[in-house]
Amino acid sequence: MRTRIFLYLFIFASLIALYLYVSGSKQLAASEEKKQNLQLQVDRLQDSLMTTELKVLDLQYFSLENNDDALAYYDHLTLKDPARYIADKLLETNESKGDNPLIPYEGMESNFKINKIKILNHRWIIADFSDGKYWGELFIRYELKDDLSVNFTMVEHLLYTRSN
Repeated sequence: MRTRIFLYLFIFASLIALYLYVSGSKQLAASEEKKQNLQLQVDRLQDSLMTTELKVLDLQYFSLENNDDALAYYDHLTLKDPARYIADKLLETNESKGDNPLIPYEGMESNFKINKIKILNHRWIIADFSDGKYWGELFIRYELKDDLSVNFTMVEHLLYTRSN
């Protein structure tokens, strides 16, 4: 009788050990699969991040902030951020009564004002203008003088037509 109890205990313990072994190996396989899936996601995200960084660098190529040669023209001035200063001066032209003097069109819905500015280098600006319904773009040449005054000259302009 005693030997039978030990035999049953041994079989029961063996079944528990077998169950734990099978369960543990399934968990290990599942965690390995999960790890591989996460690694694939990380690789995809890294590729996506690298692609996004390249796009950002490409977009920043024509920008005064990232053009050391163009910024060298302003080394003798005490400006912290020449691009911001020039953009602010350009936006000040919006404060004149009526249409912005740099825009060669009369506003149809209201007055044309400059909205968005991209300073390309130490001489050129691309700007967007609108009257709320109609819009266009300007190519502006500018000169920042030693007394920190800025002269703007509209070089080229474009007014988009509505097509209905």
